[in-house]
Amino acid sequence: MAAAHCQDIEVIVIDNNSDLPVSSRDYMASYTSGLFRVVVETKQGLTPARLKGIQEATGDLLVFVDDDNFIREDFLVQGLGIAEKNQHIDSYSGQVKLVFESEPPAWTEPYWGLLVCREFDKDVWSNLPHLSTTMPCGAGLFVRKPVADYYHKLHEEGKRAIQLDRTGNSLFSGGDNDLAACACDLGMGVGLFHELVLDHYIPSFRLTEKYLAALSQGIATSSIIFKSLRNEQPIAMSLKTRMANMVRLAIMTPMARTMYRAGLEGEEQGRRMVKELSKGNL
Repeated sequence: MAAAHCQDIEVIVIDNNSDLPVSSRDYMASYTSGLFRVVVETKQGLTPARLKGIQEATGDLLVFVDDDNFIREDFLVQGLGIAEKNQHIDSYSGQVKLVFESEPPAWTEPYWGLLVCREFDKDVWSNLPHLSTTMPCGAGLFVRKPVADYYHKLHEEGKRAIQLDRTGNSLFSGGDNDLAACACDLGMGVGLFHELVLDHYIPSFRLTEKYLAALSQGIATSSIIFKSLRNEQPIAMSLKTRMANMVRLAIMTPMARTMYRAGLEGEEQGRRMVKELSKGNL
């Protein structure tokens, strides 16, 4: 996680309850700059880690990089240039190219989007928080400090009763969208820029049917909750839609059926959780 202020860059590494403390690892001895520091966040989860980074950052522009992301050499320079040229955009990310631990099975390719594969050659932006085609992703997410502080305030004020990010074995995935969408809350835009490129390392266990189905379900659940947090209440599935889904499932291949059913189950779980949230039970 890094924040840029003018020509200075500070790198903040969040140690989120690592078994072996990050600061004690051998390779850390090579990082001696005062602009590089490790901060411990004992509350488990990606959301608390992001919030801690926001709290610690002093720059005008923040970029979030996960431990399985590898940025290109010009990544920060490109990111700063985008910020300078697009003063109306407060949250943005770029292309995400997958790097696999081992050769991925051919059947997995249609589902690489679940693993945040994003490749494109045209820049897009909008001020619509629910528009998936312009929504930045968490890998290499740039946000201006006012947006990050606004997101932090939502959590401080108890307006985010549930974590939309990974915690333990949870495969929720929506906190990055919630953070990015805060730019729209402040009257600014979000966007995707092709010159920003990073690599996302994918270990082999993430290419199993079990994992991808669970991921599909988790994403669908958190998507419903994310929309509800932004005043788009989930609508119960109609009988017509249920019947249409039965027909779709009947003609799908076994793998496609598994993935589609996982998404449907995730949406249903999301609707149930939204109801419980409205009652204050979560």
